[in-house]
Amino acid sequence: MSNVSSEQLSAASVDRDAAERLYDRIASVYNAIFGRILHPGRVEAVRELMLQPGDEVLEVGIGTGLTATLYPPECRIVGIDLSEPMLREAARHVESRGRTNVRLWRMDATTLAFPDESFDVVYAAYVISVVPDPIAALKEMCRVCRVGGQIVLLNHFLSANPILSVLERWISPLTAHAGFRSDLDLSVLLAQAGLVPISVKKVNTPRIWSLVHCRR
Repeated sequence: MSNVSSEQLSAASVDRDAAERLYDRIASVYNAIFGRILHPGRVEAVRELMLQPGDEVLEVGIGTGLTATLYPPECRIVGIDLSEPMLREAARHVESRGRTNVRLWRMDATTLAFPDESFDVVYAAYVISVVPDPIAALKEMCRVCRVGGQIVLLNHFLSANPILSVLERWISPLTAHAGFRSDLDLSVLLAQAGLVPISVKKVNTPRIWSLVHCRR
């Protein structure tokens, strides 16, 4: 991990190739499994962005594109993901709703192929605990965000409850085999990326996911 011990950030590591294979396999059933339970957080995140016509948004880890059609049509959206099958599902979702303001690219979150300060908003939903190097991914999100722009994370992070946090640390090596860490430490992550949160609020039911809003 970038400038921090992996133990501070998480008790587990995620294998990039294994995670990619997993999401390739579940792409066709992802919406059925995770769509409804995680969707309130997506709706809340887009509402809090308070997007203006002409805003340029990068969604990191767009997956099957469930957020893509929540954005105002007057905004320009770029969605990236490492999994081609997930991107194919996203393309079908976007096209079926007649959205022409969304572009999709296959790309690694830790090496974004965009110039510095390309976007007004950089948003990552349910992905920062999936990437092998979340610090590198968040630093890349900061790099491509314009000064004064918004950086928003929607994710499960290590609980502040001492009992739950011990449990999350303990099971994280197991959840890593399912493609995600259960114990990603938000404070360590943000500190390493040089970010201070404007707000952190719990979303979804159960309320174990956090919507984290930062400014570049």
